[in-house]
Amino acid sequence: MTITVYSTPTCPYCHMLKDFLRQKKVEFKDVDVSRDHEAAHRMISMSGQMGVPQTEINGKIIVGFDQEAIEEELKEMDSKKASA
Repeated sequence: MTITVYSTPTCPYCHMLKDFLRQKKVEFKDVDVSRDHEAAHRMISMSGQMGVPQTEINGKIIVGFDQEAIEEELKEMDSKKASA
């Protein structure tokens, strides 16, 4: 399963989110929506939101650095791996 973080280089919450995932030793794909306009449109169409960061985990979009929601999805992802 892939985790995708939609971010911009100037967003402090984006840096906090990515640092949090690195501390948890979670691999993720970082998409800079300030440079990748196609990805920005895809992000907006999935969430209906323009703000960053946005994290896609297990097909679910989490808008902002919502640590609790991210941890829940990571636990769900781990439980799916364990039962596979």
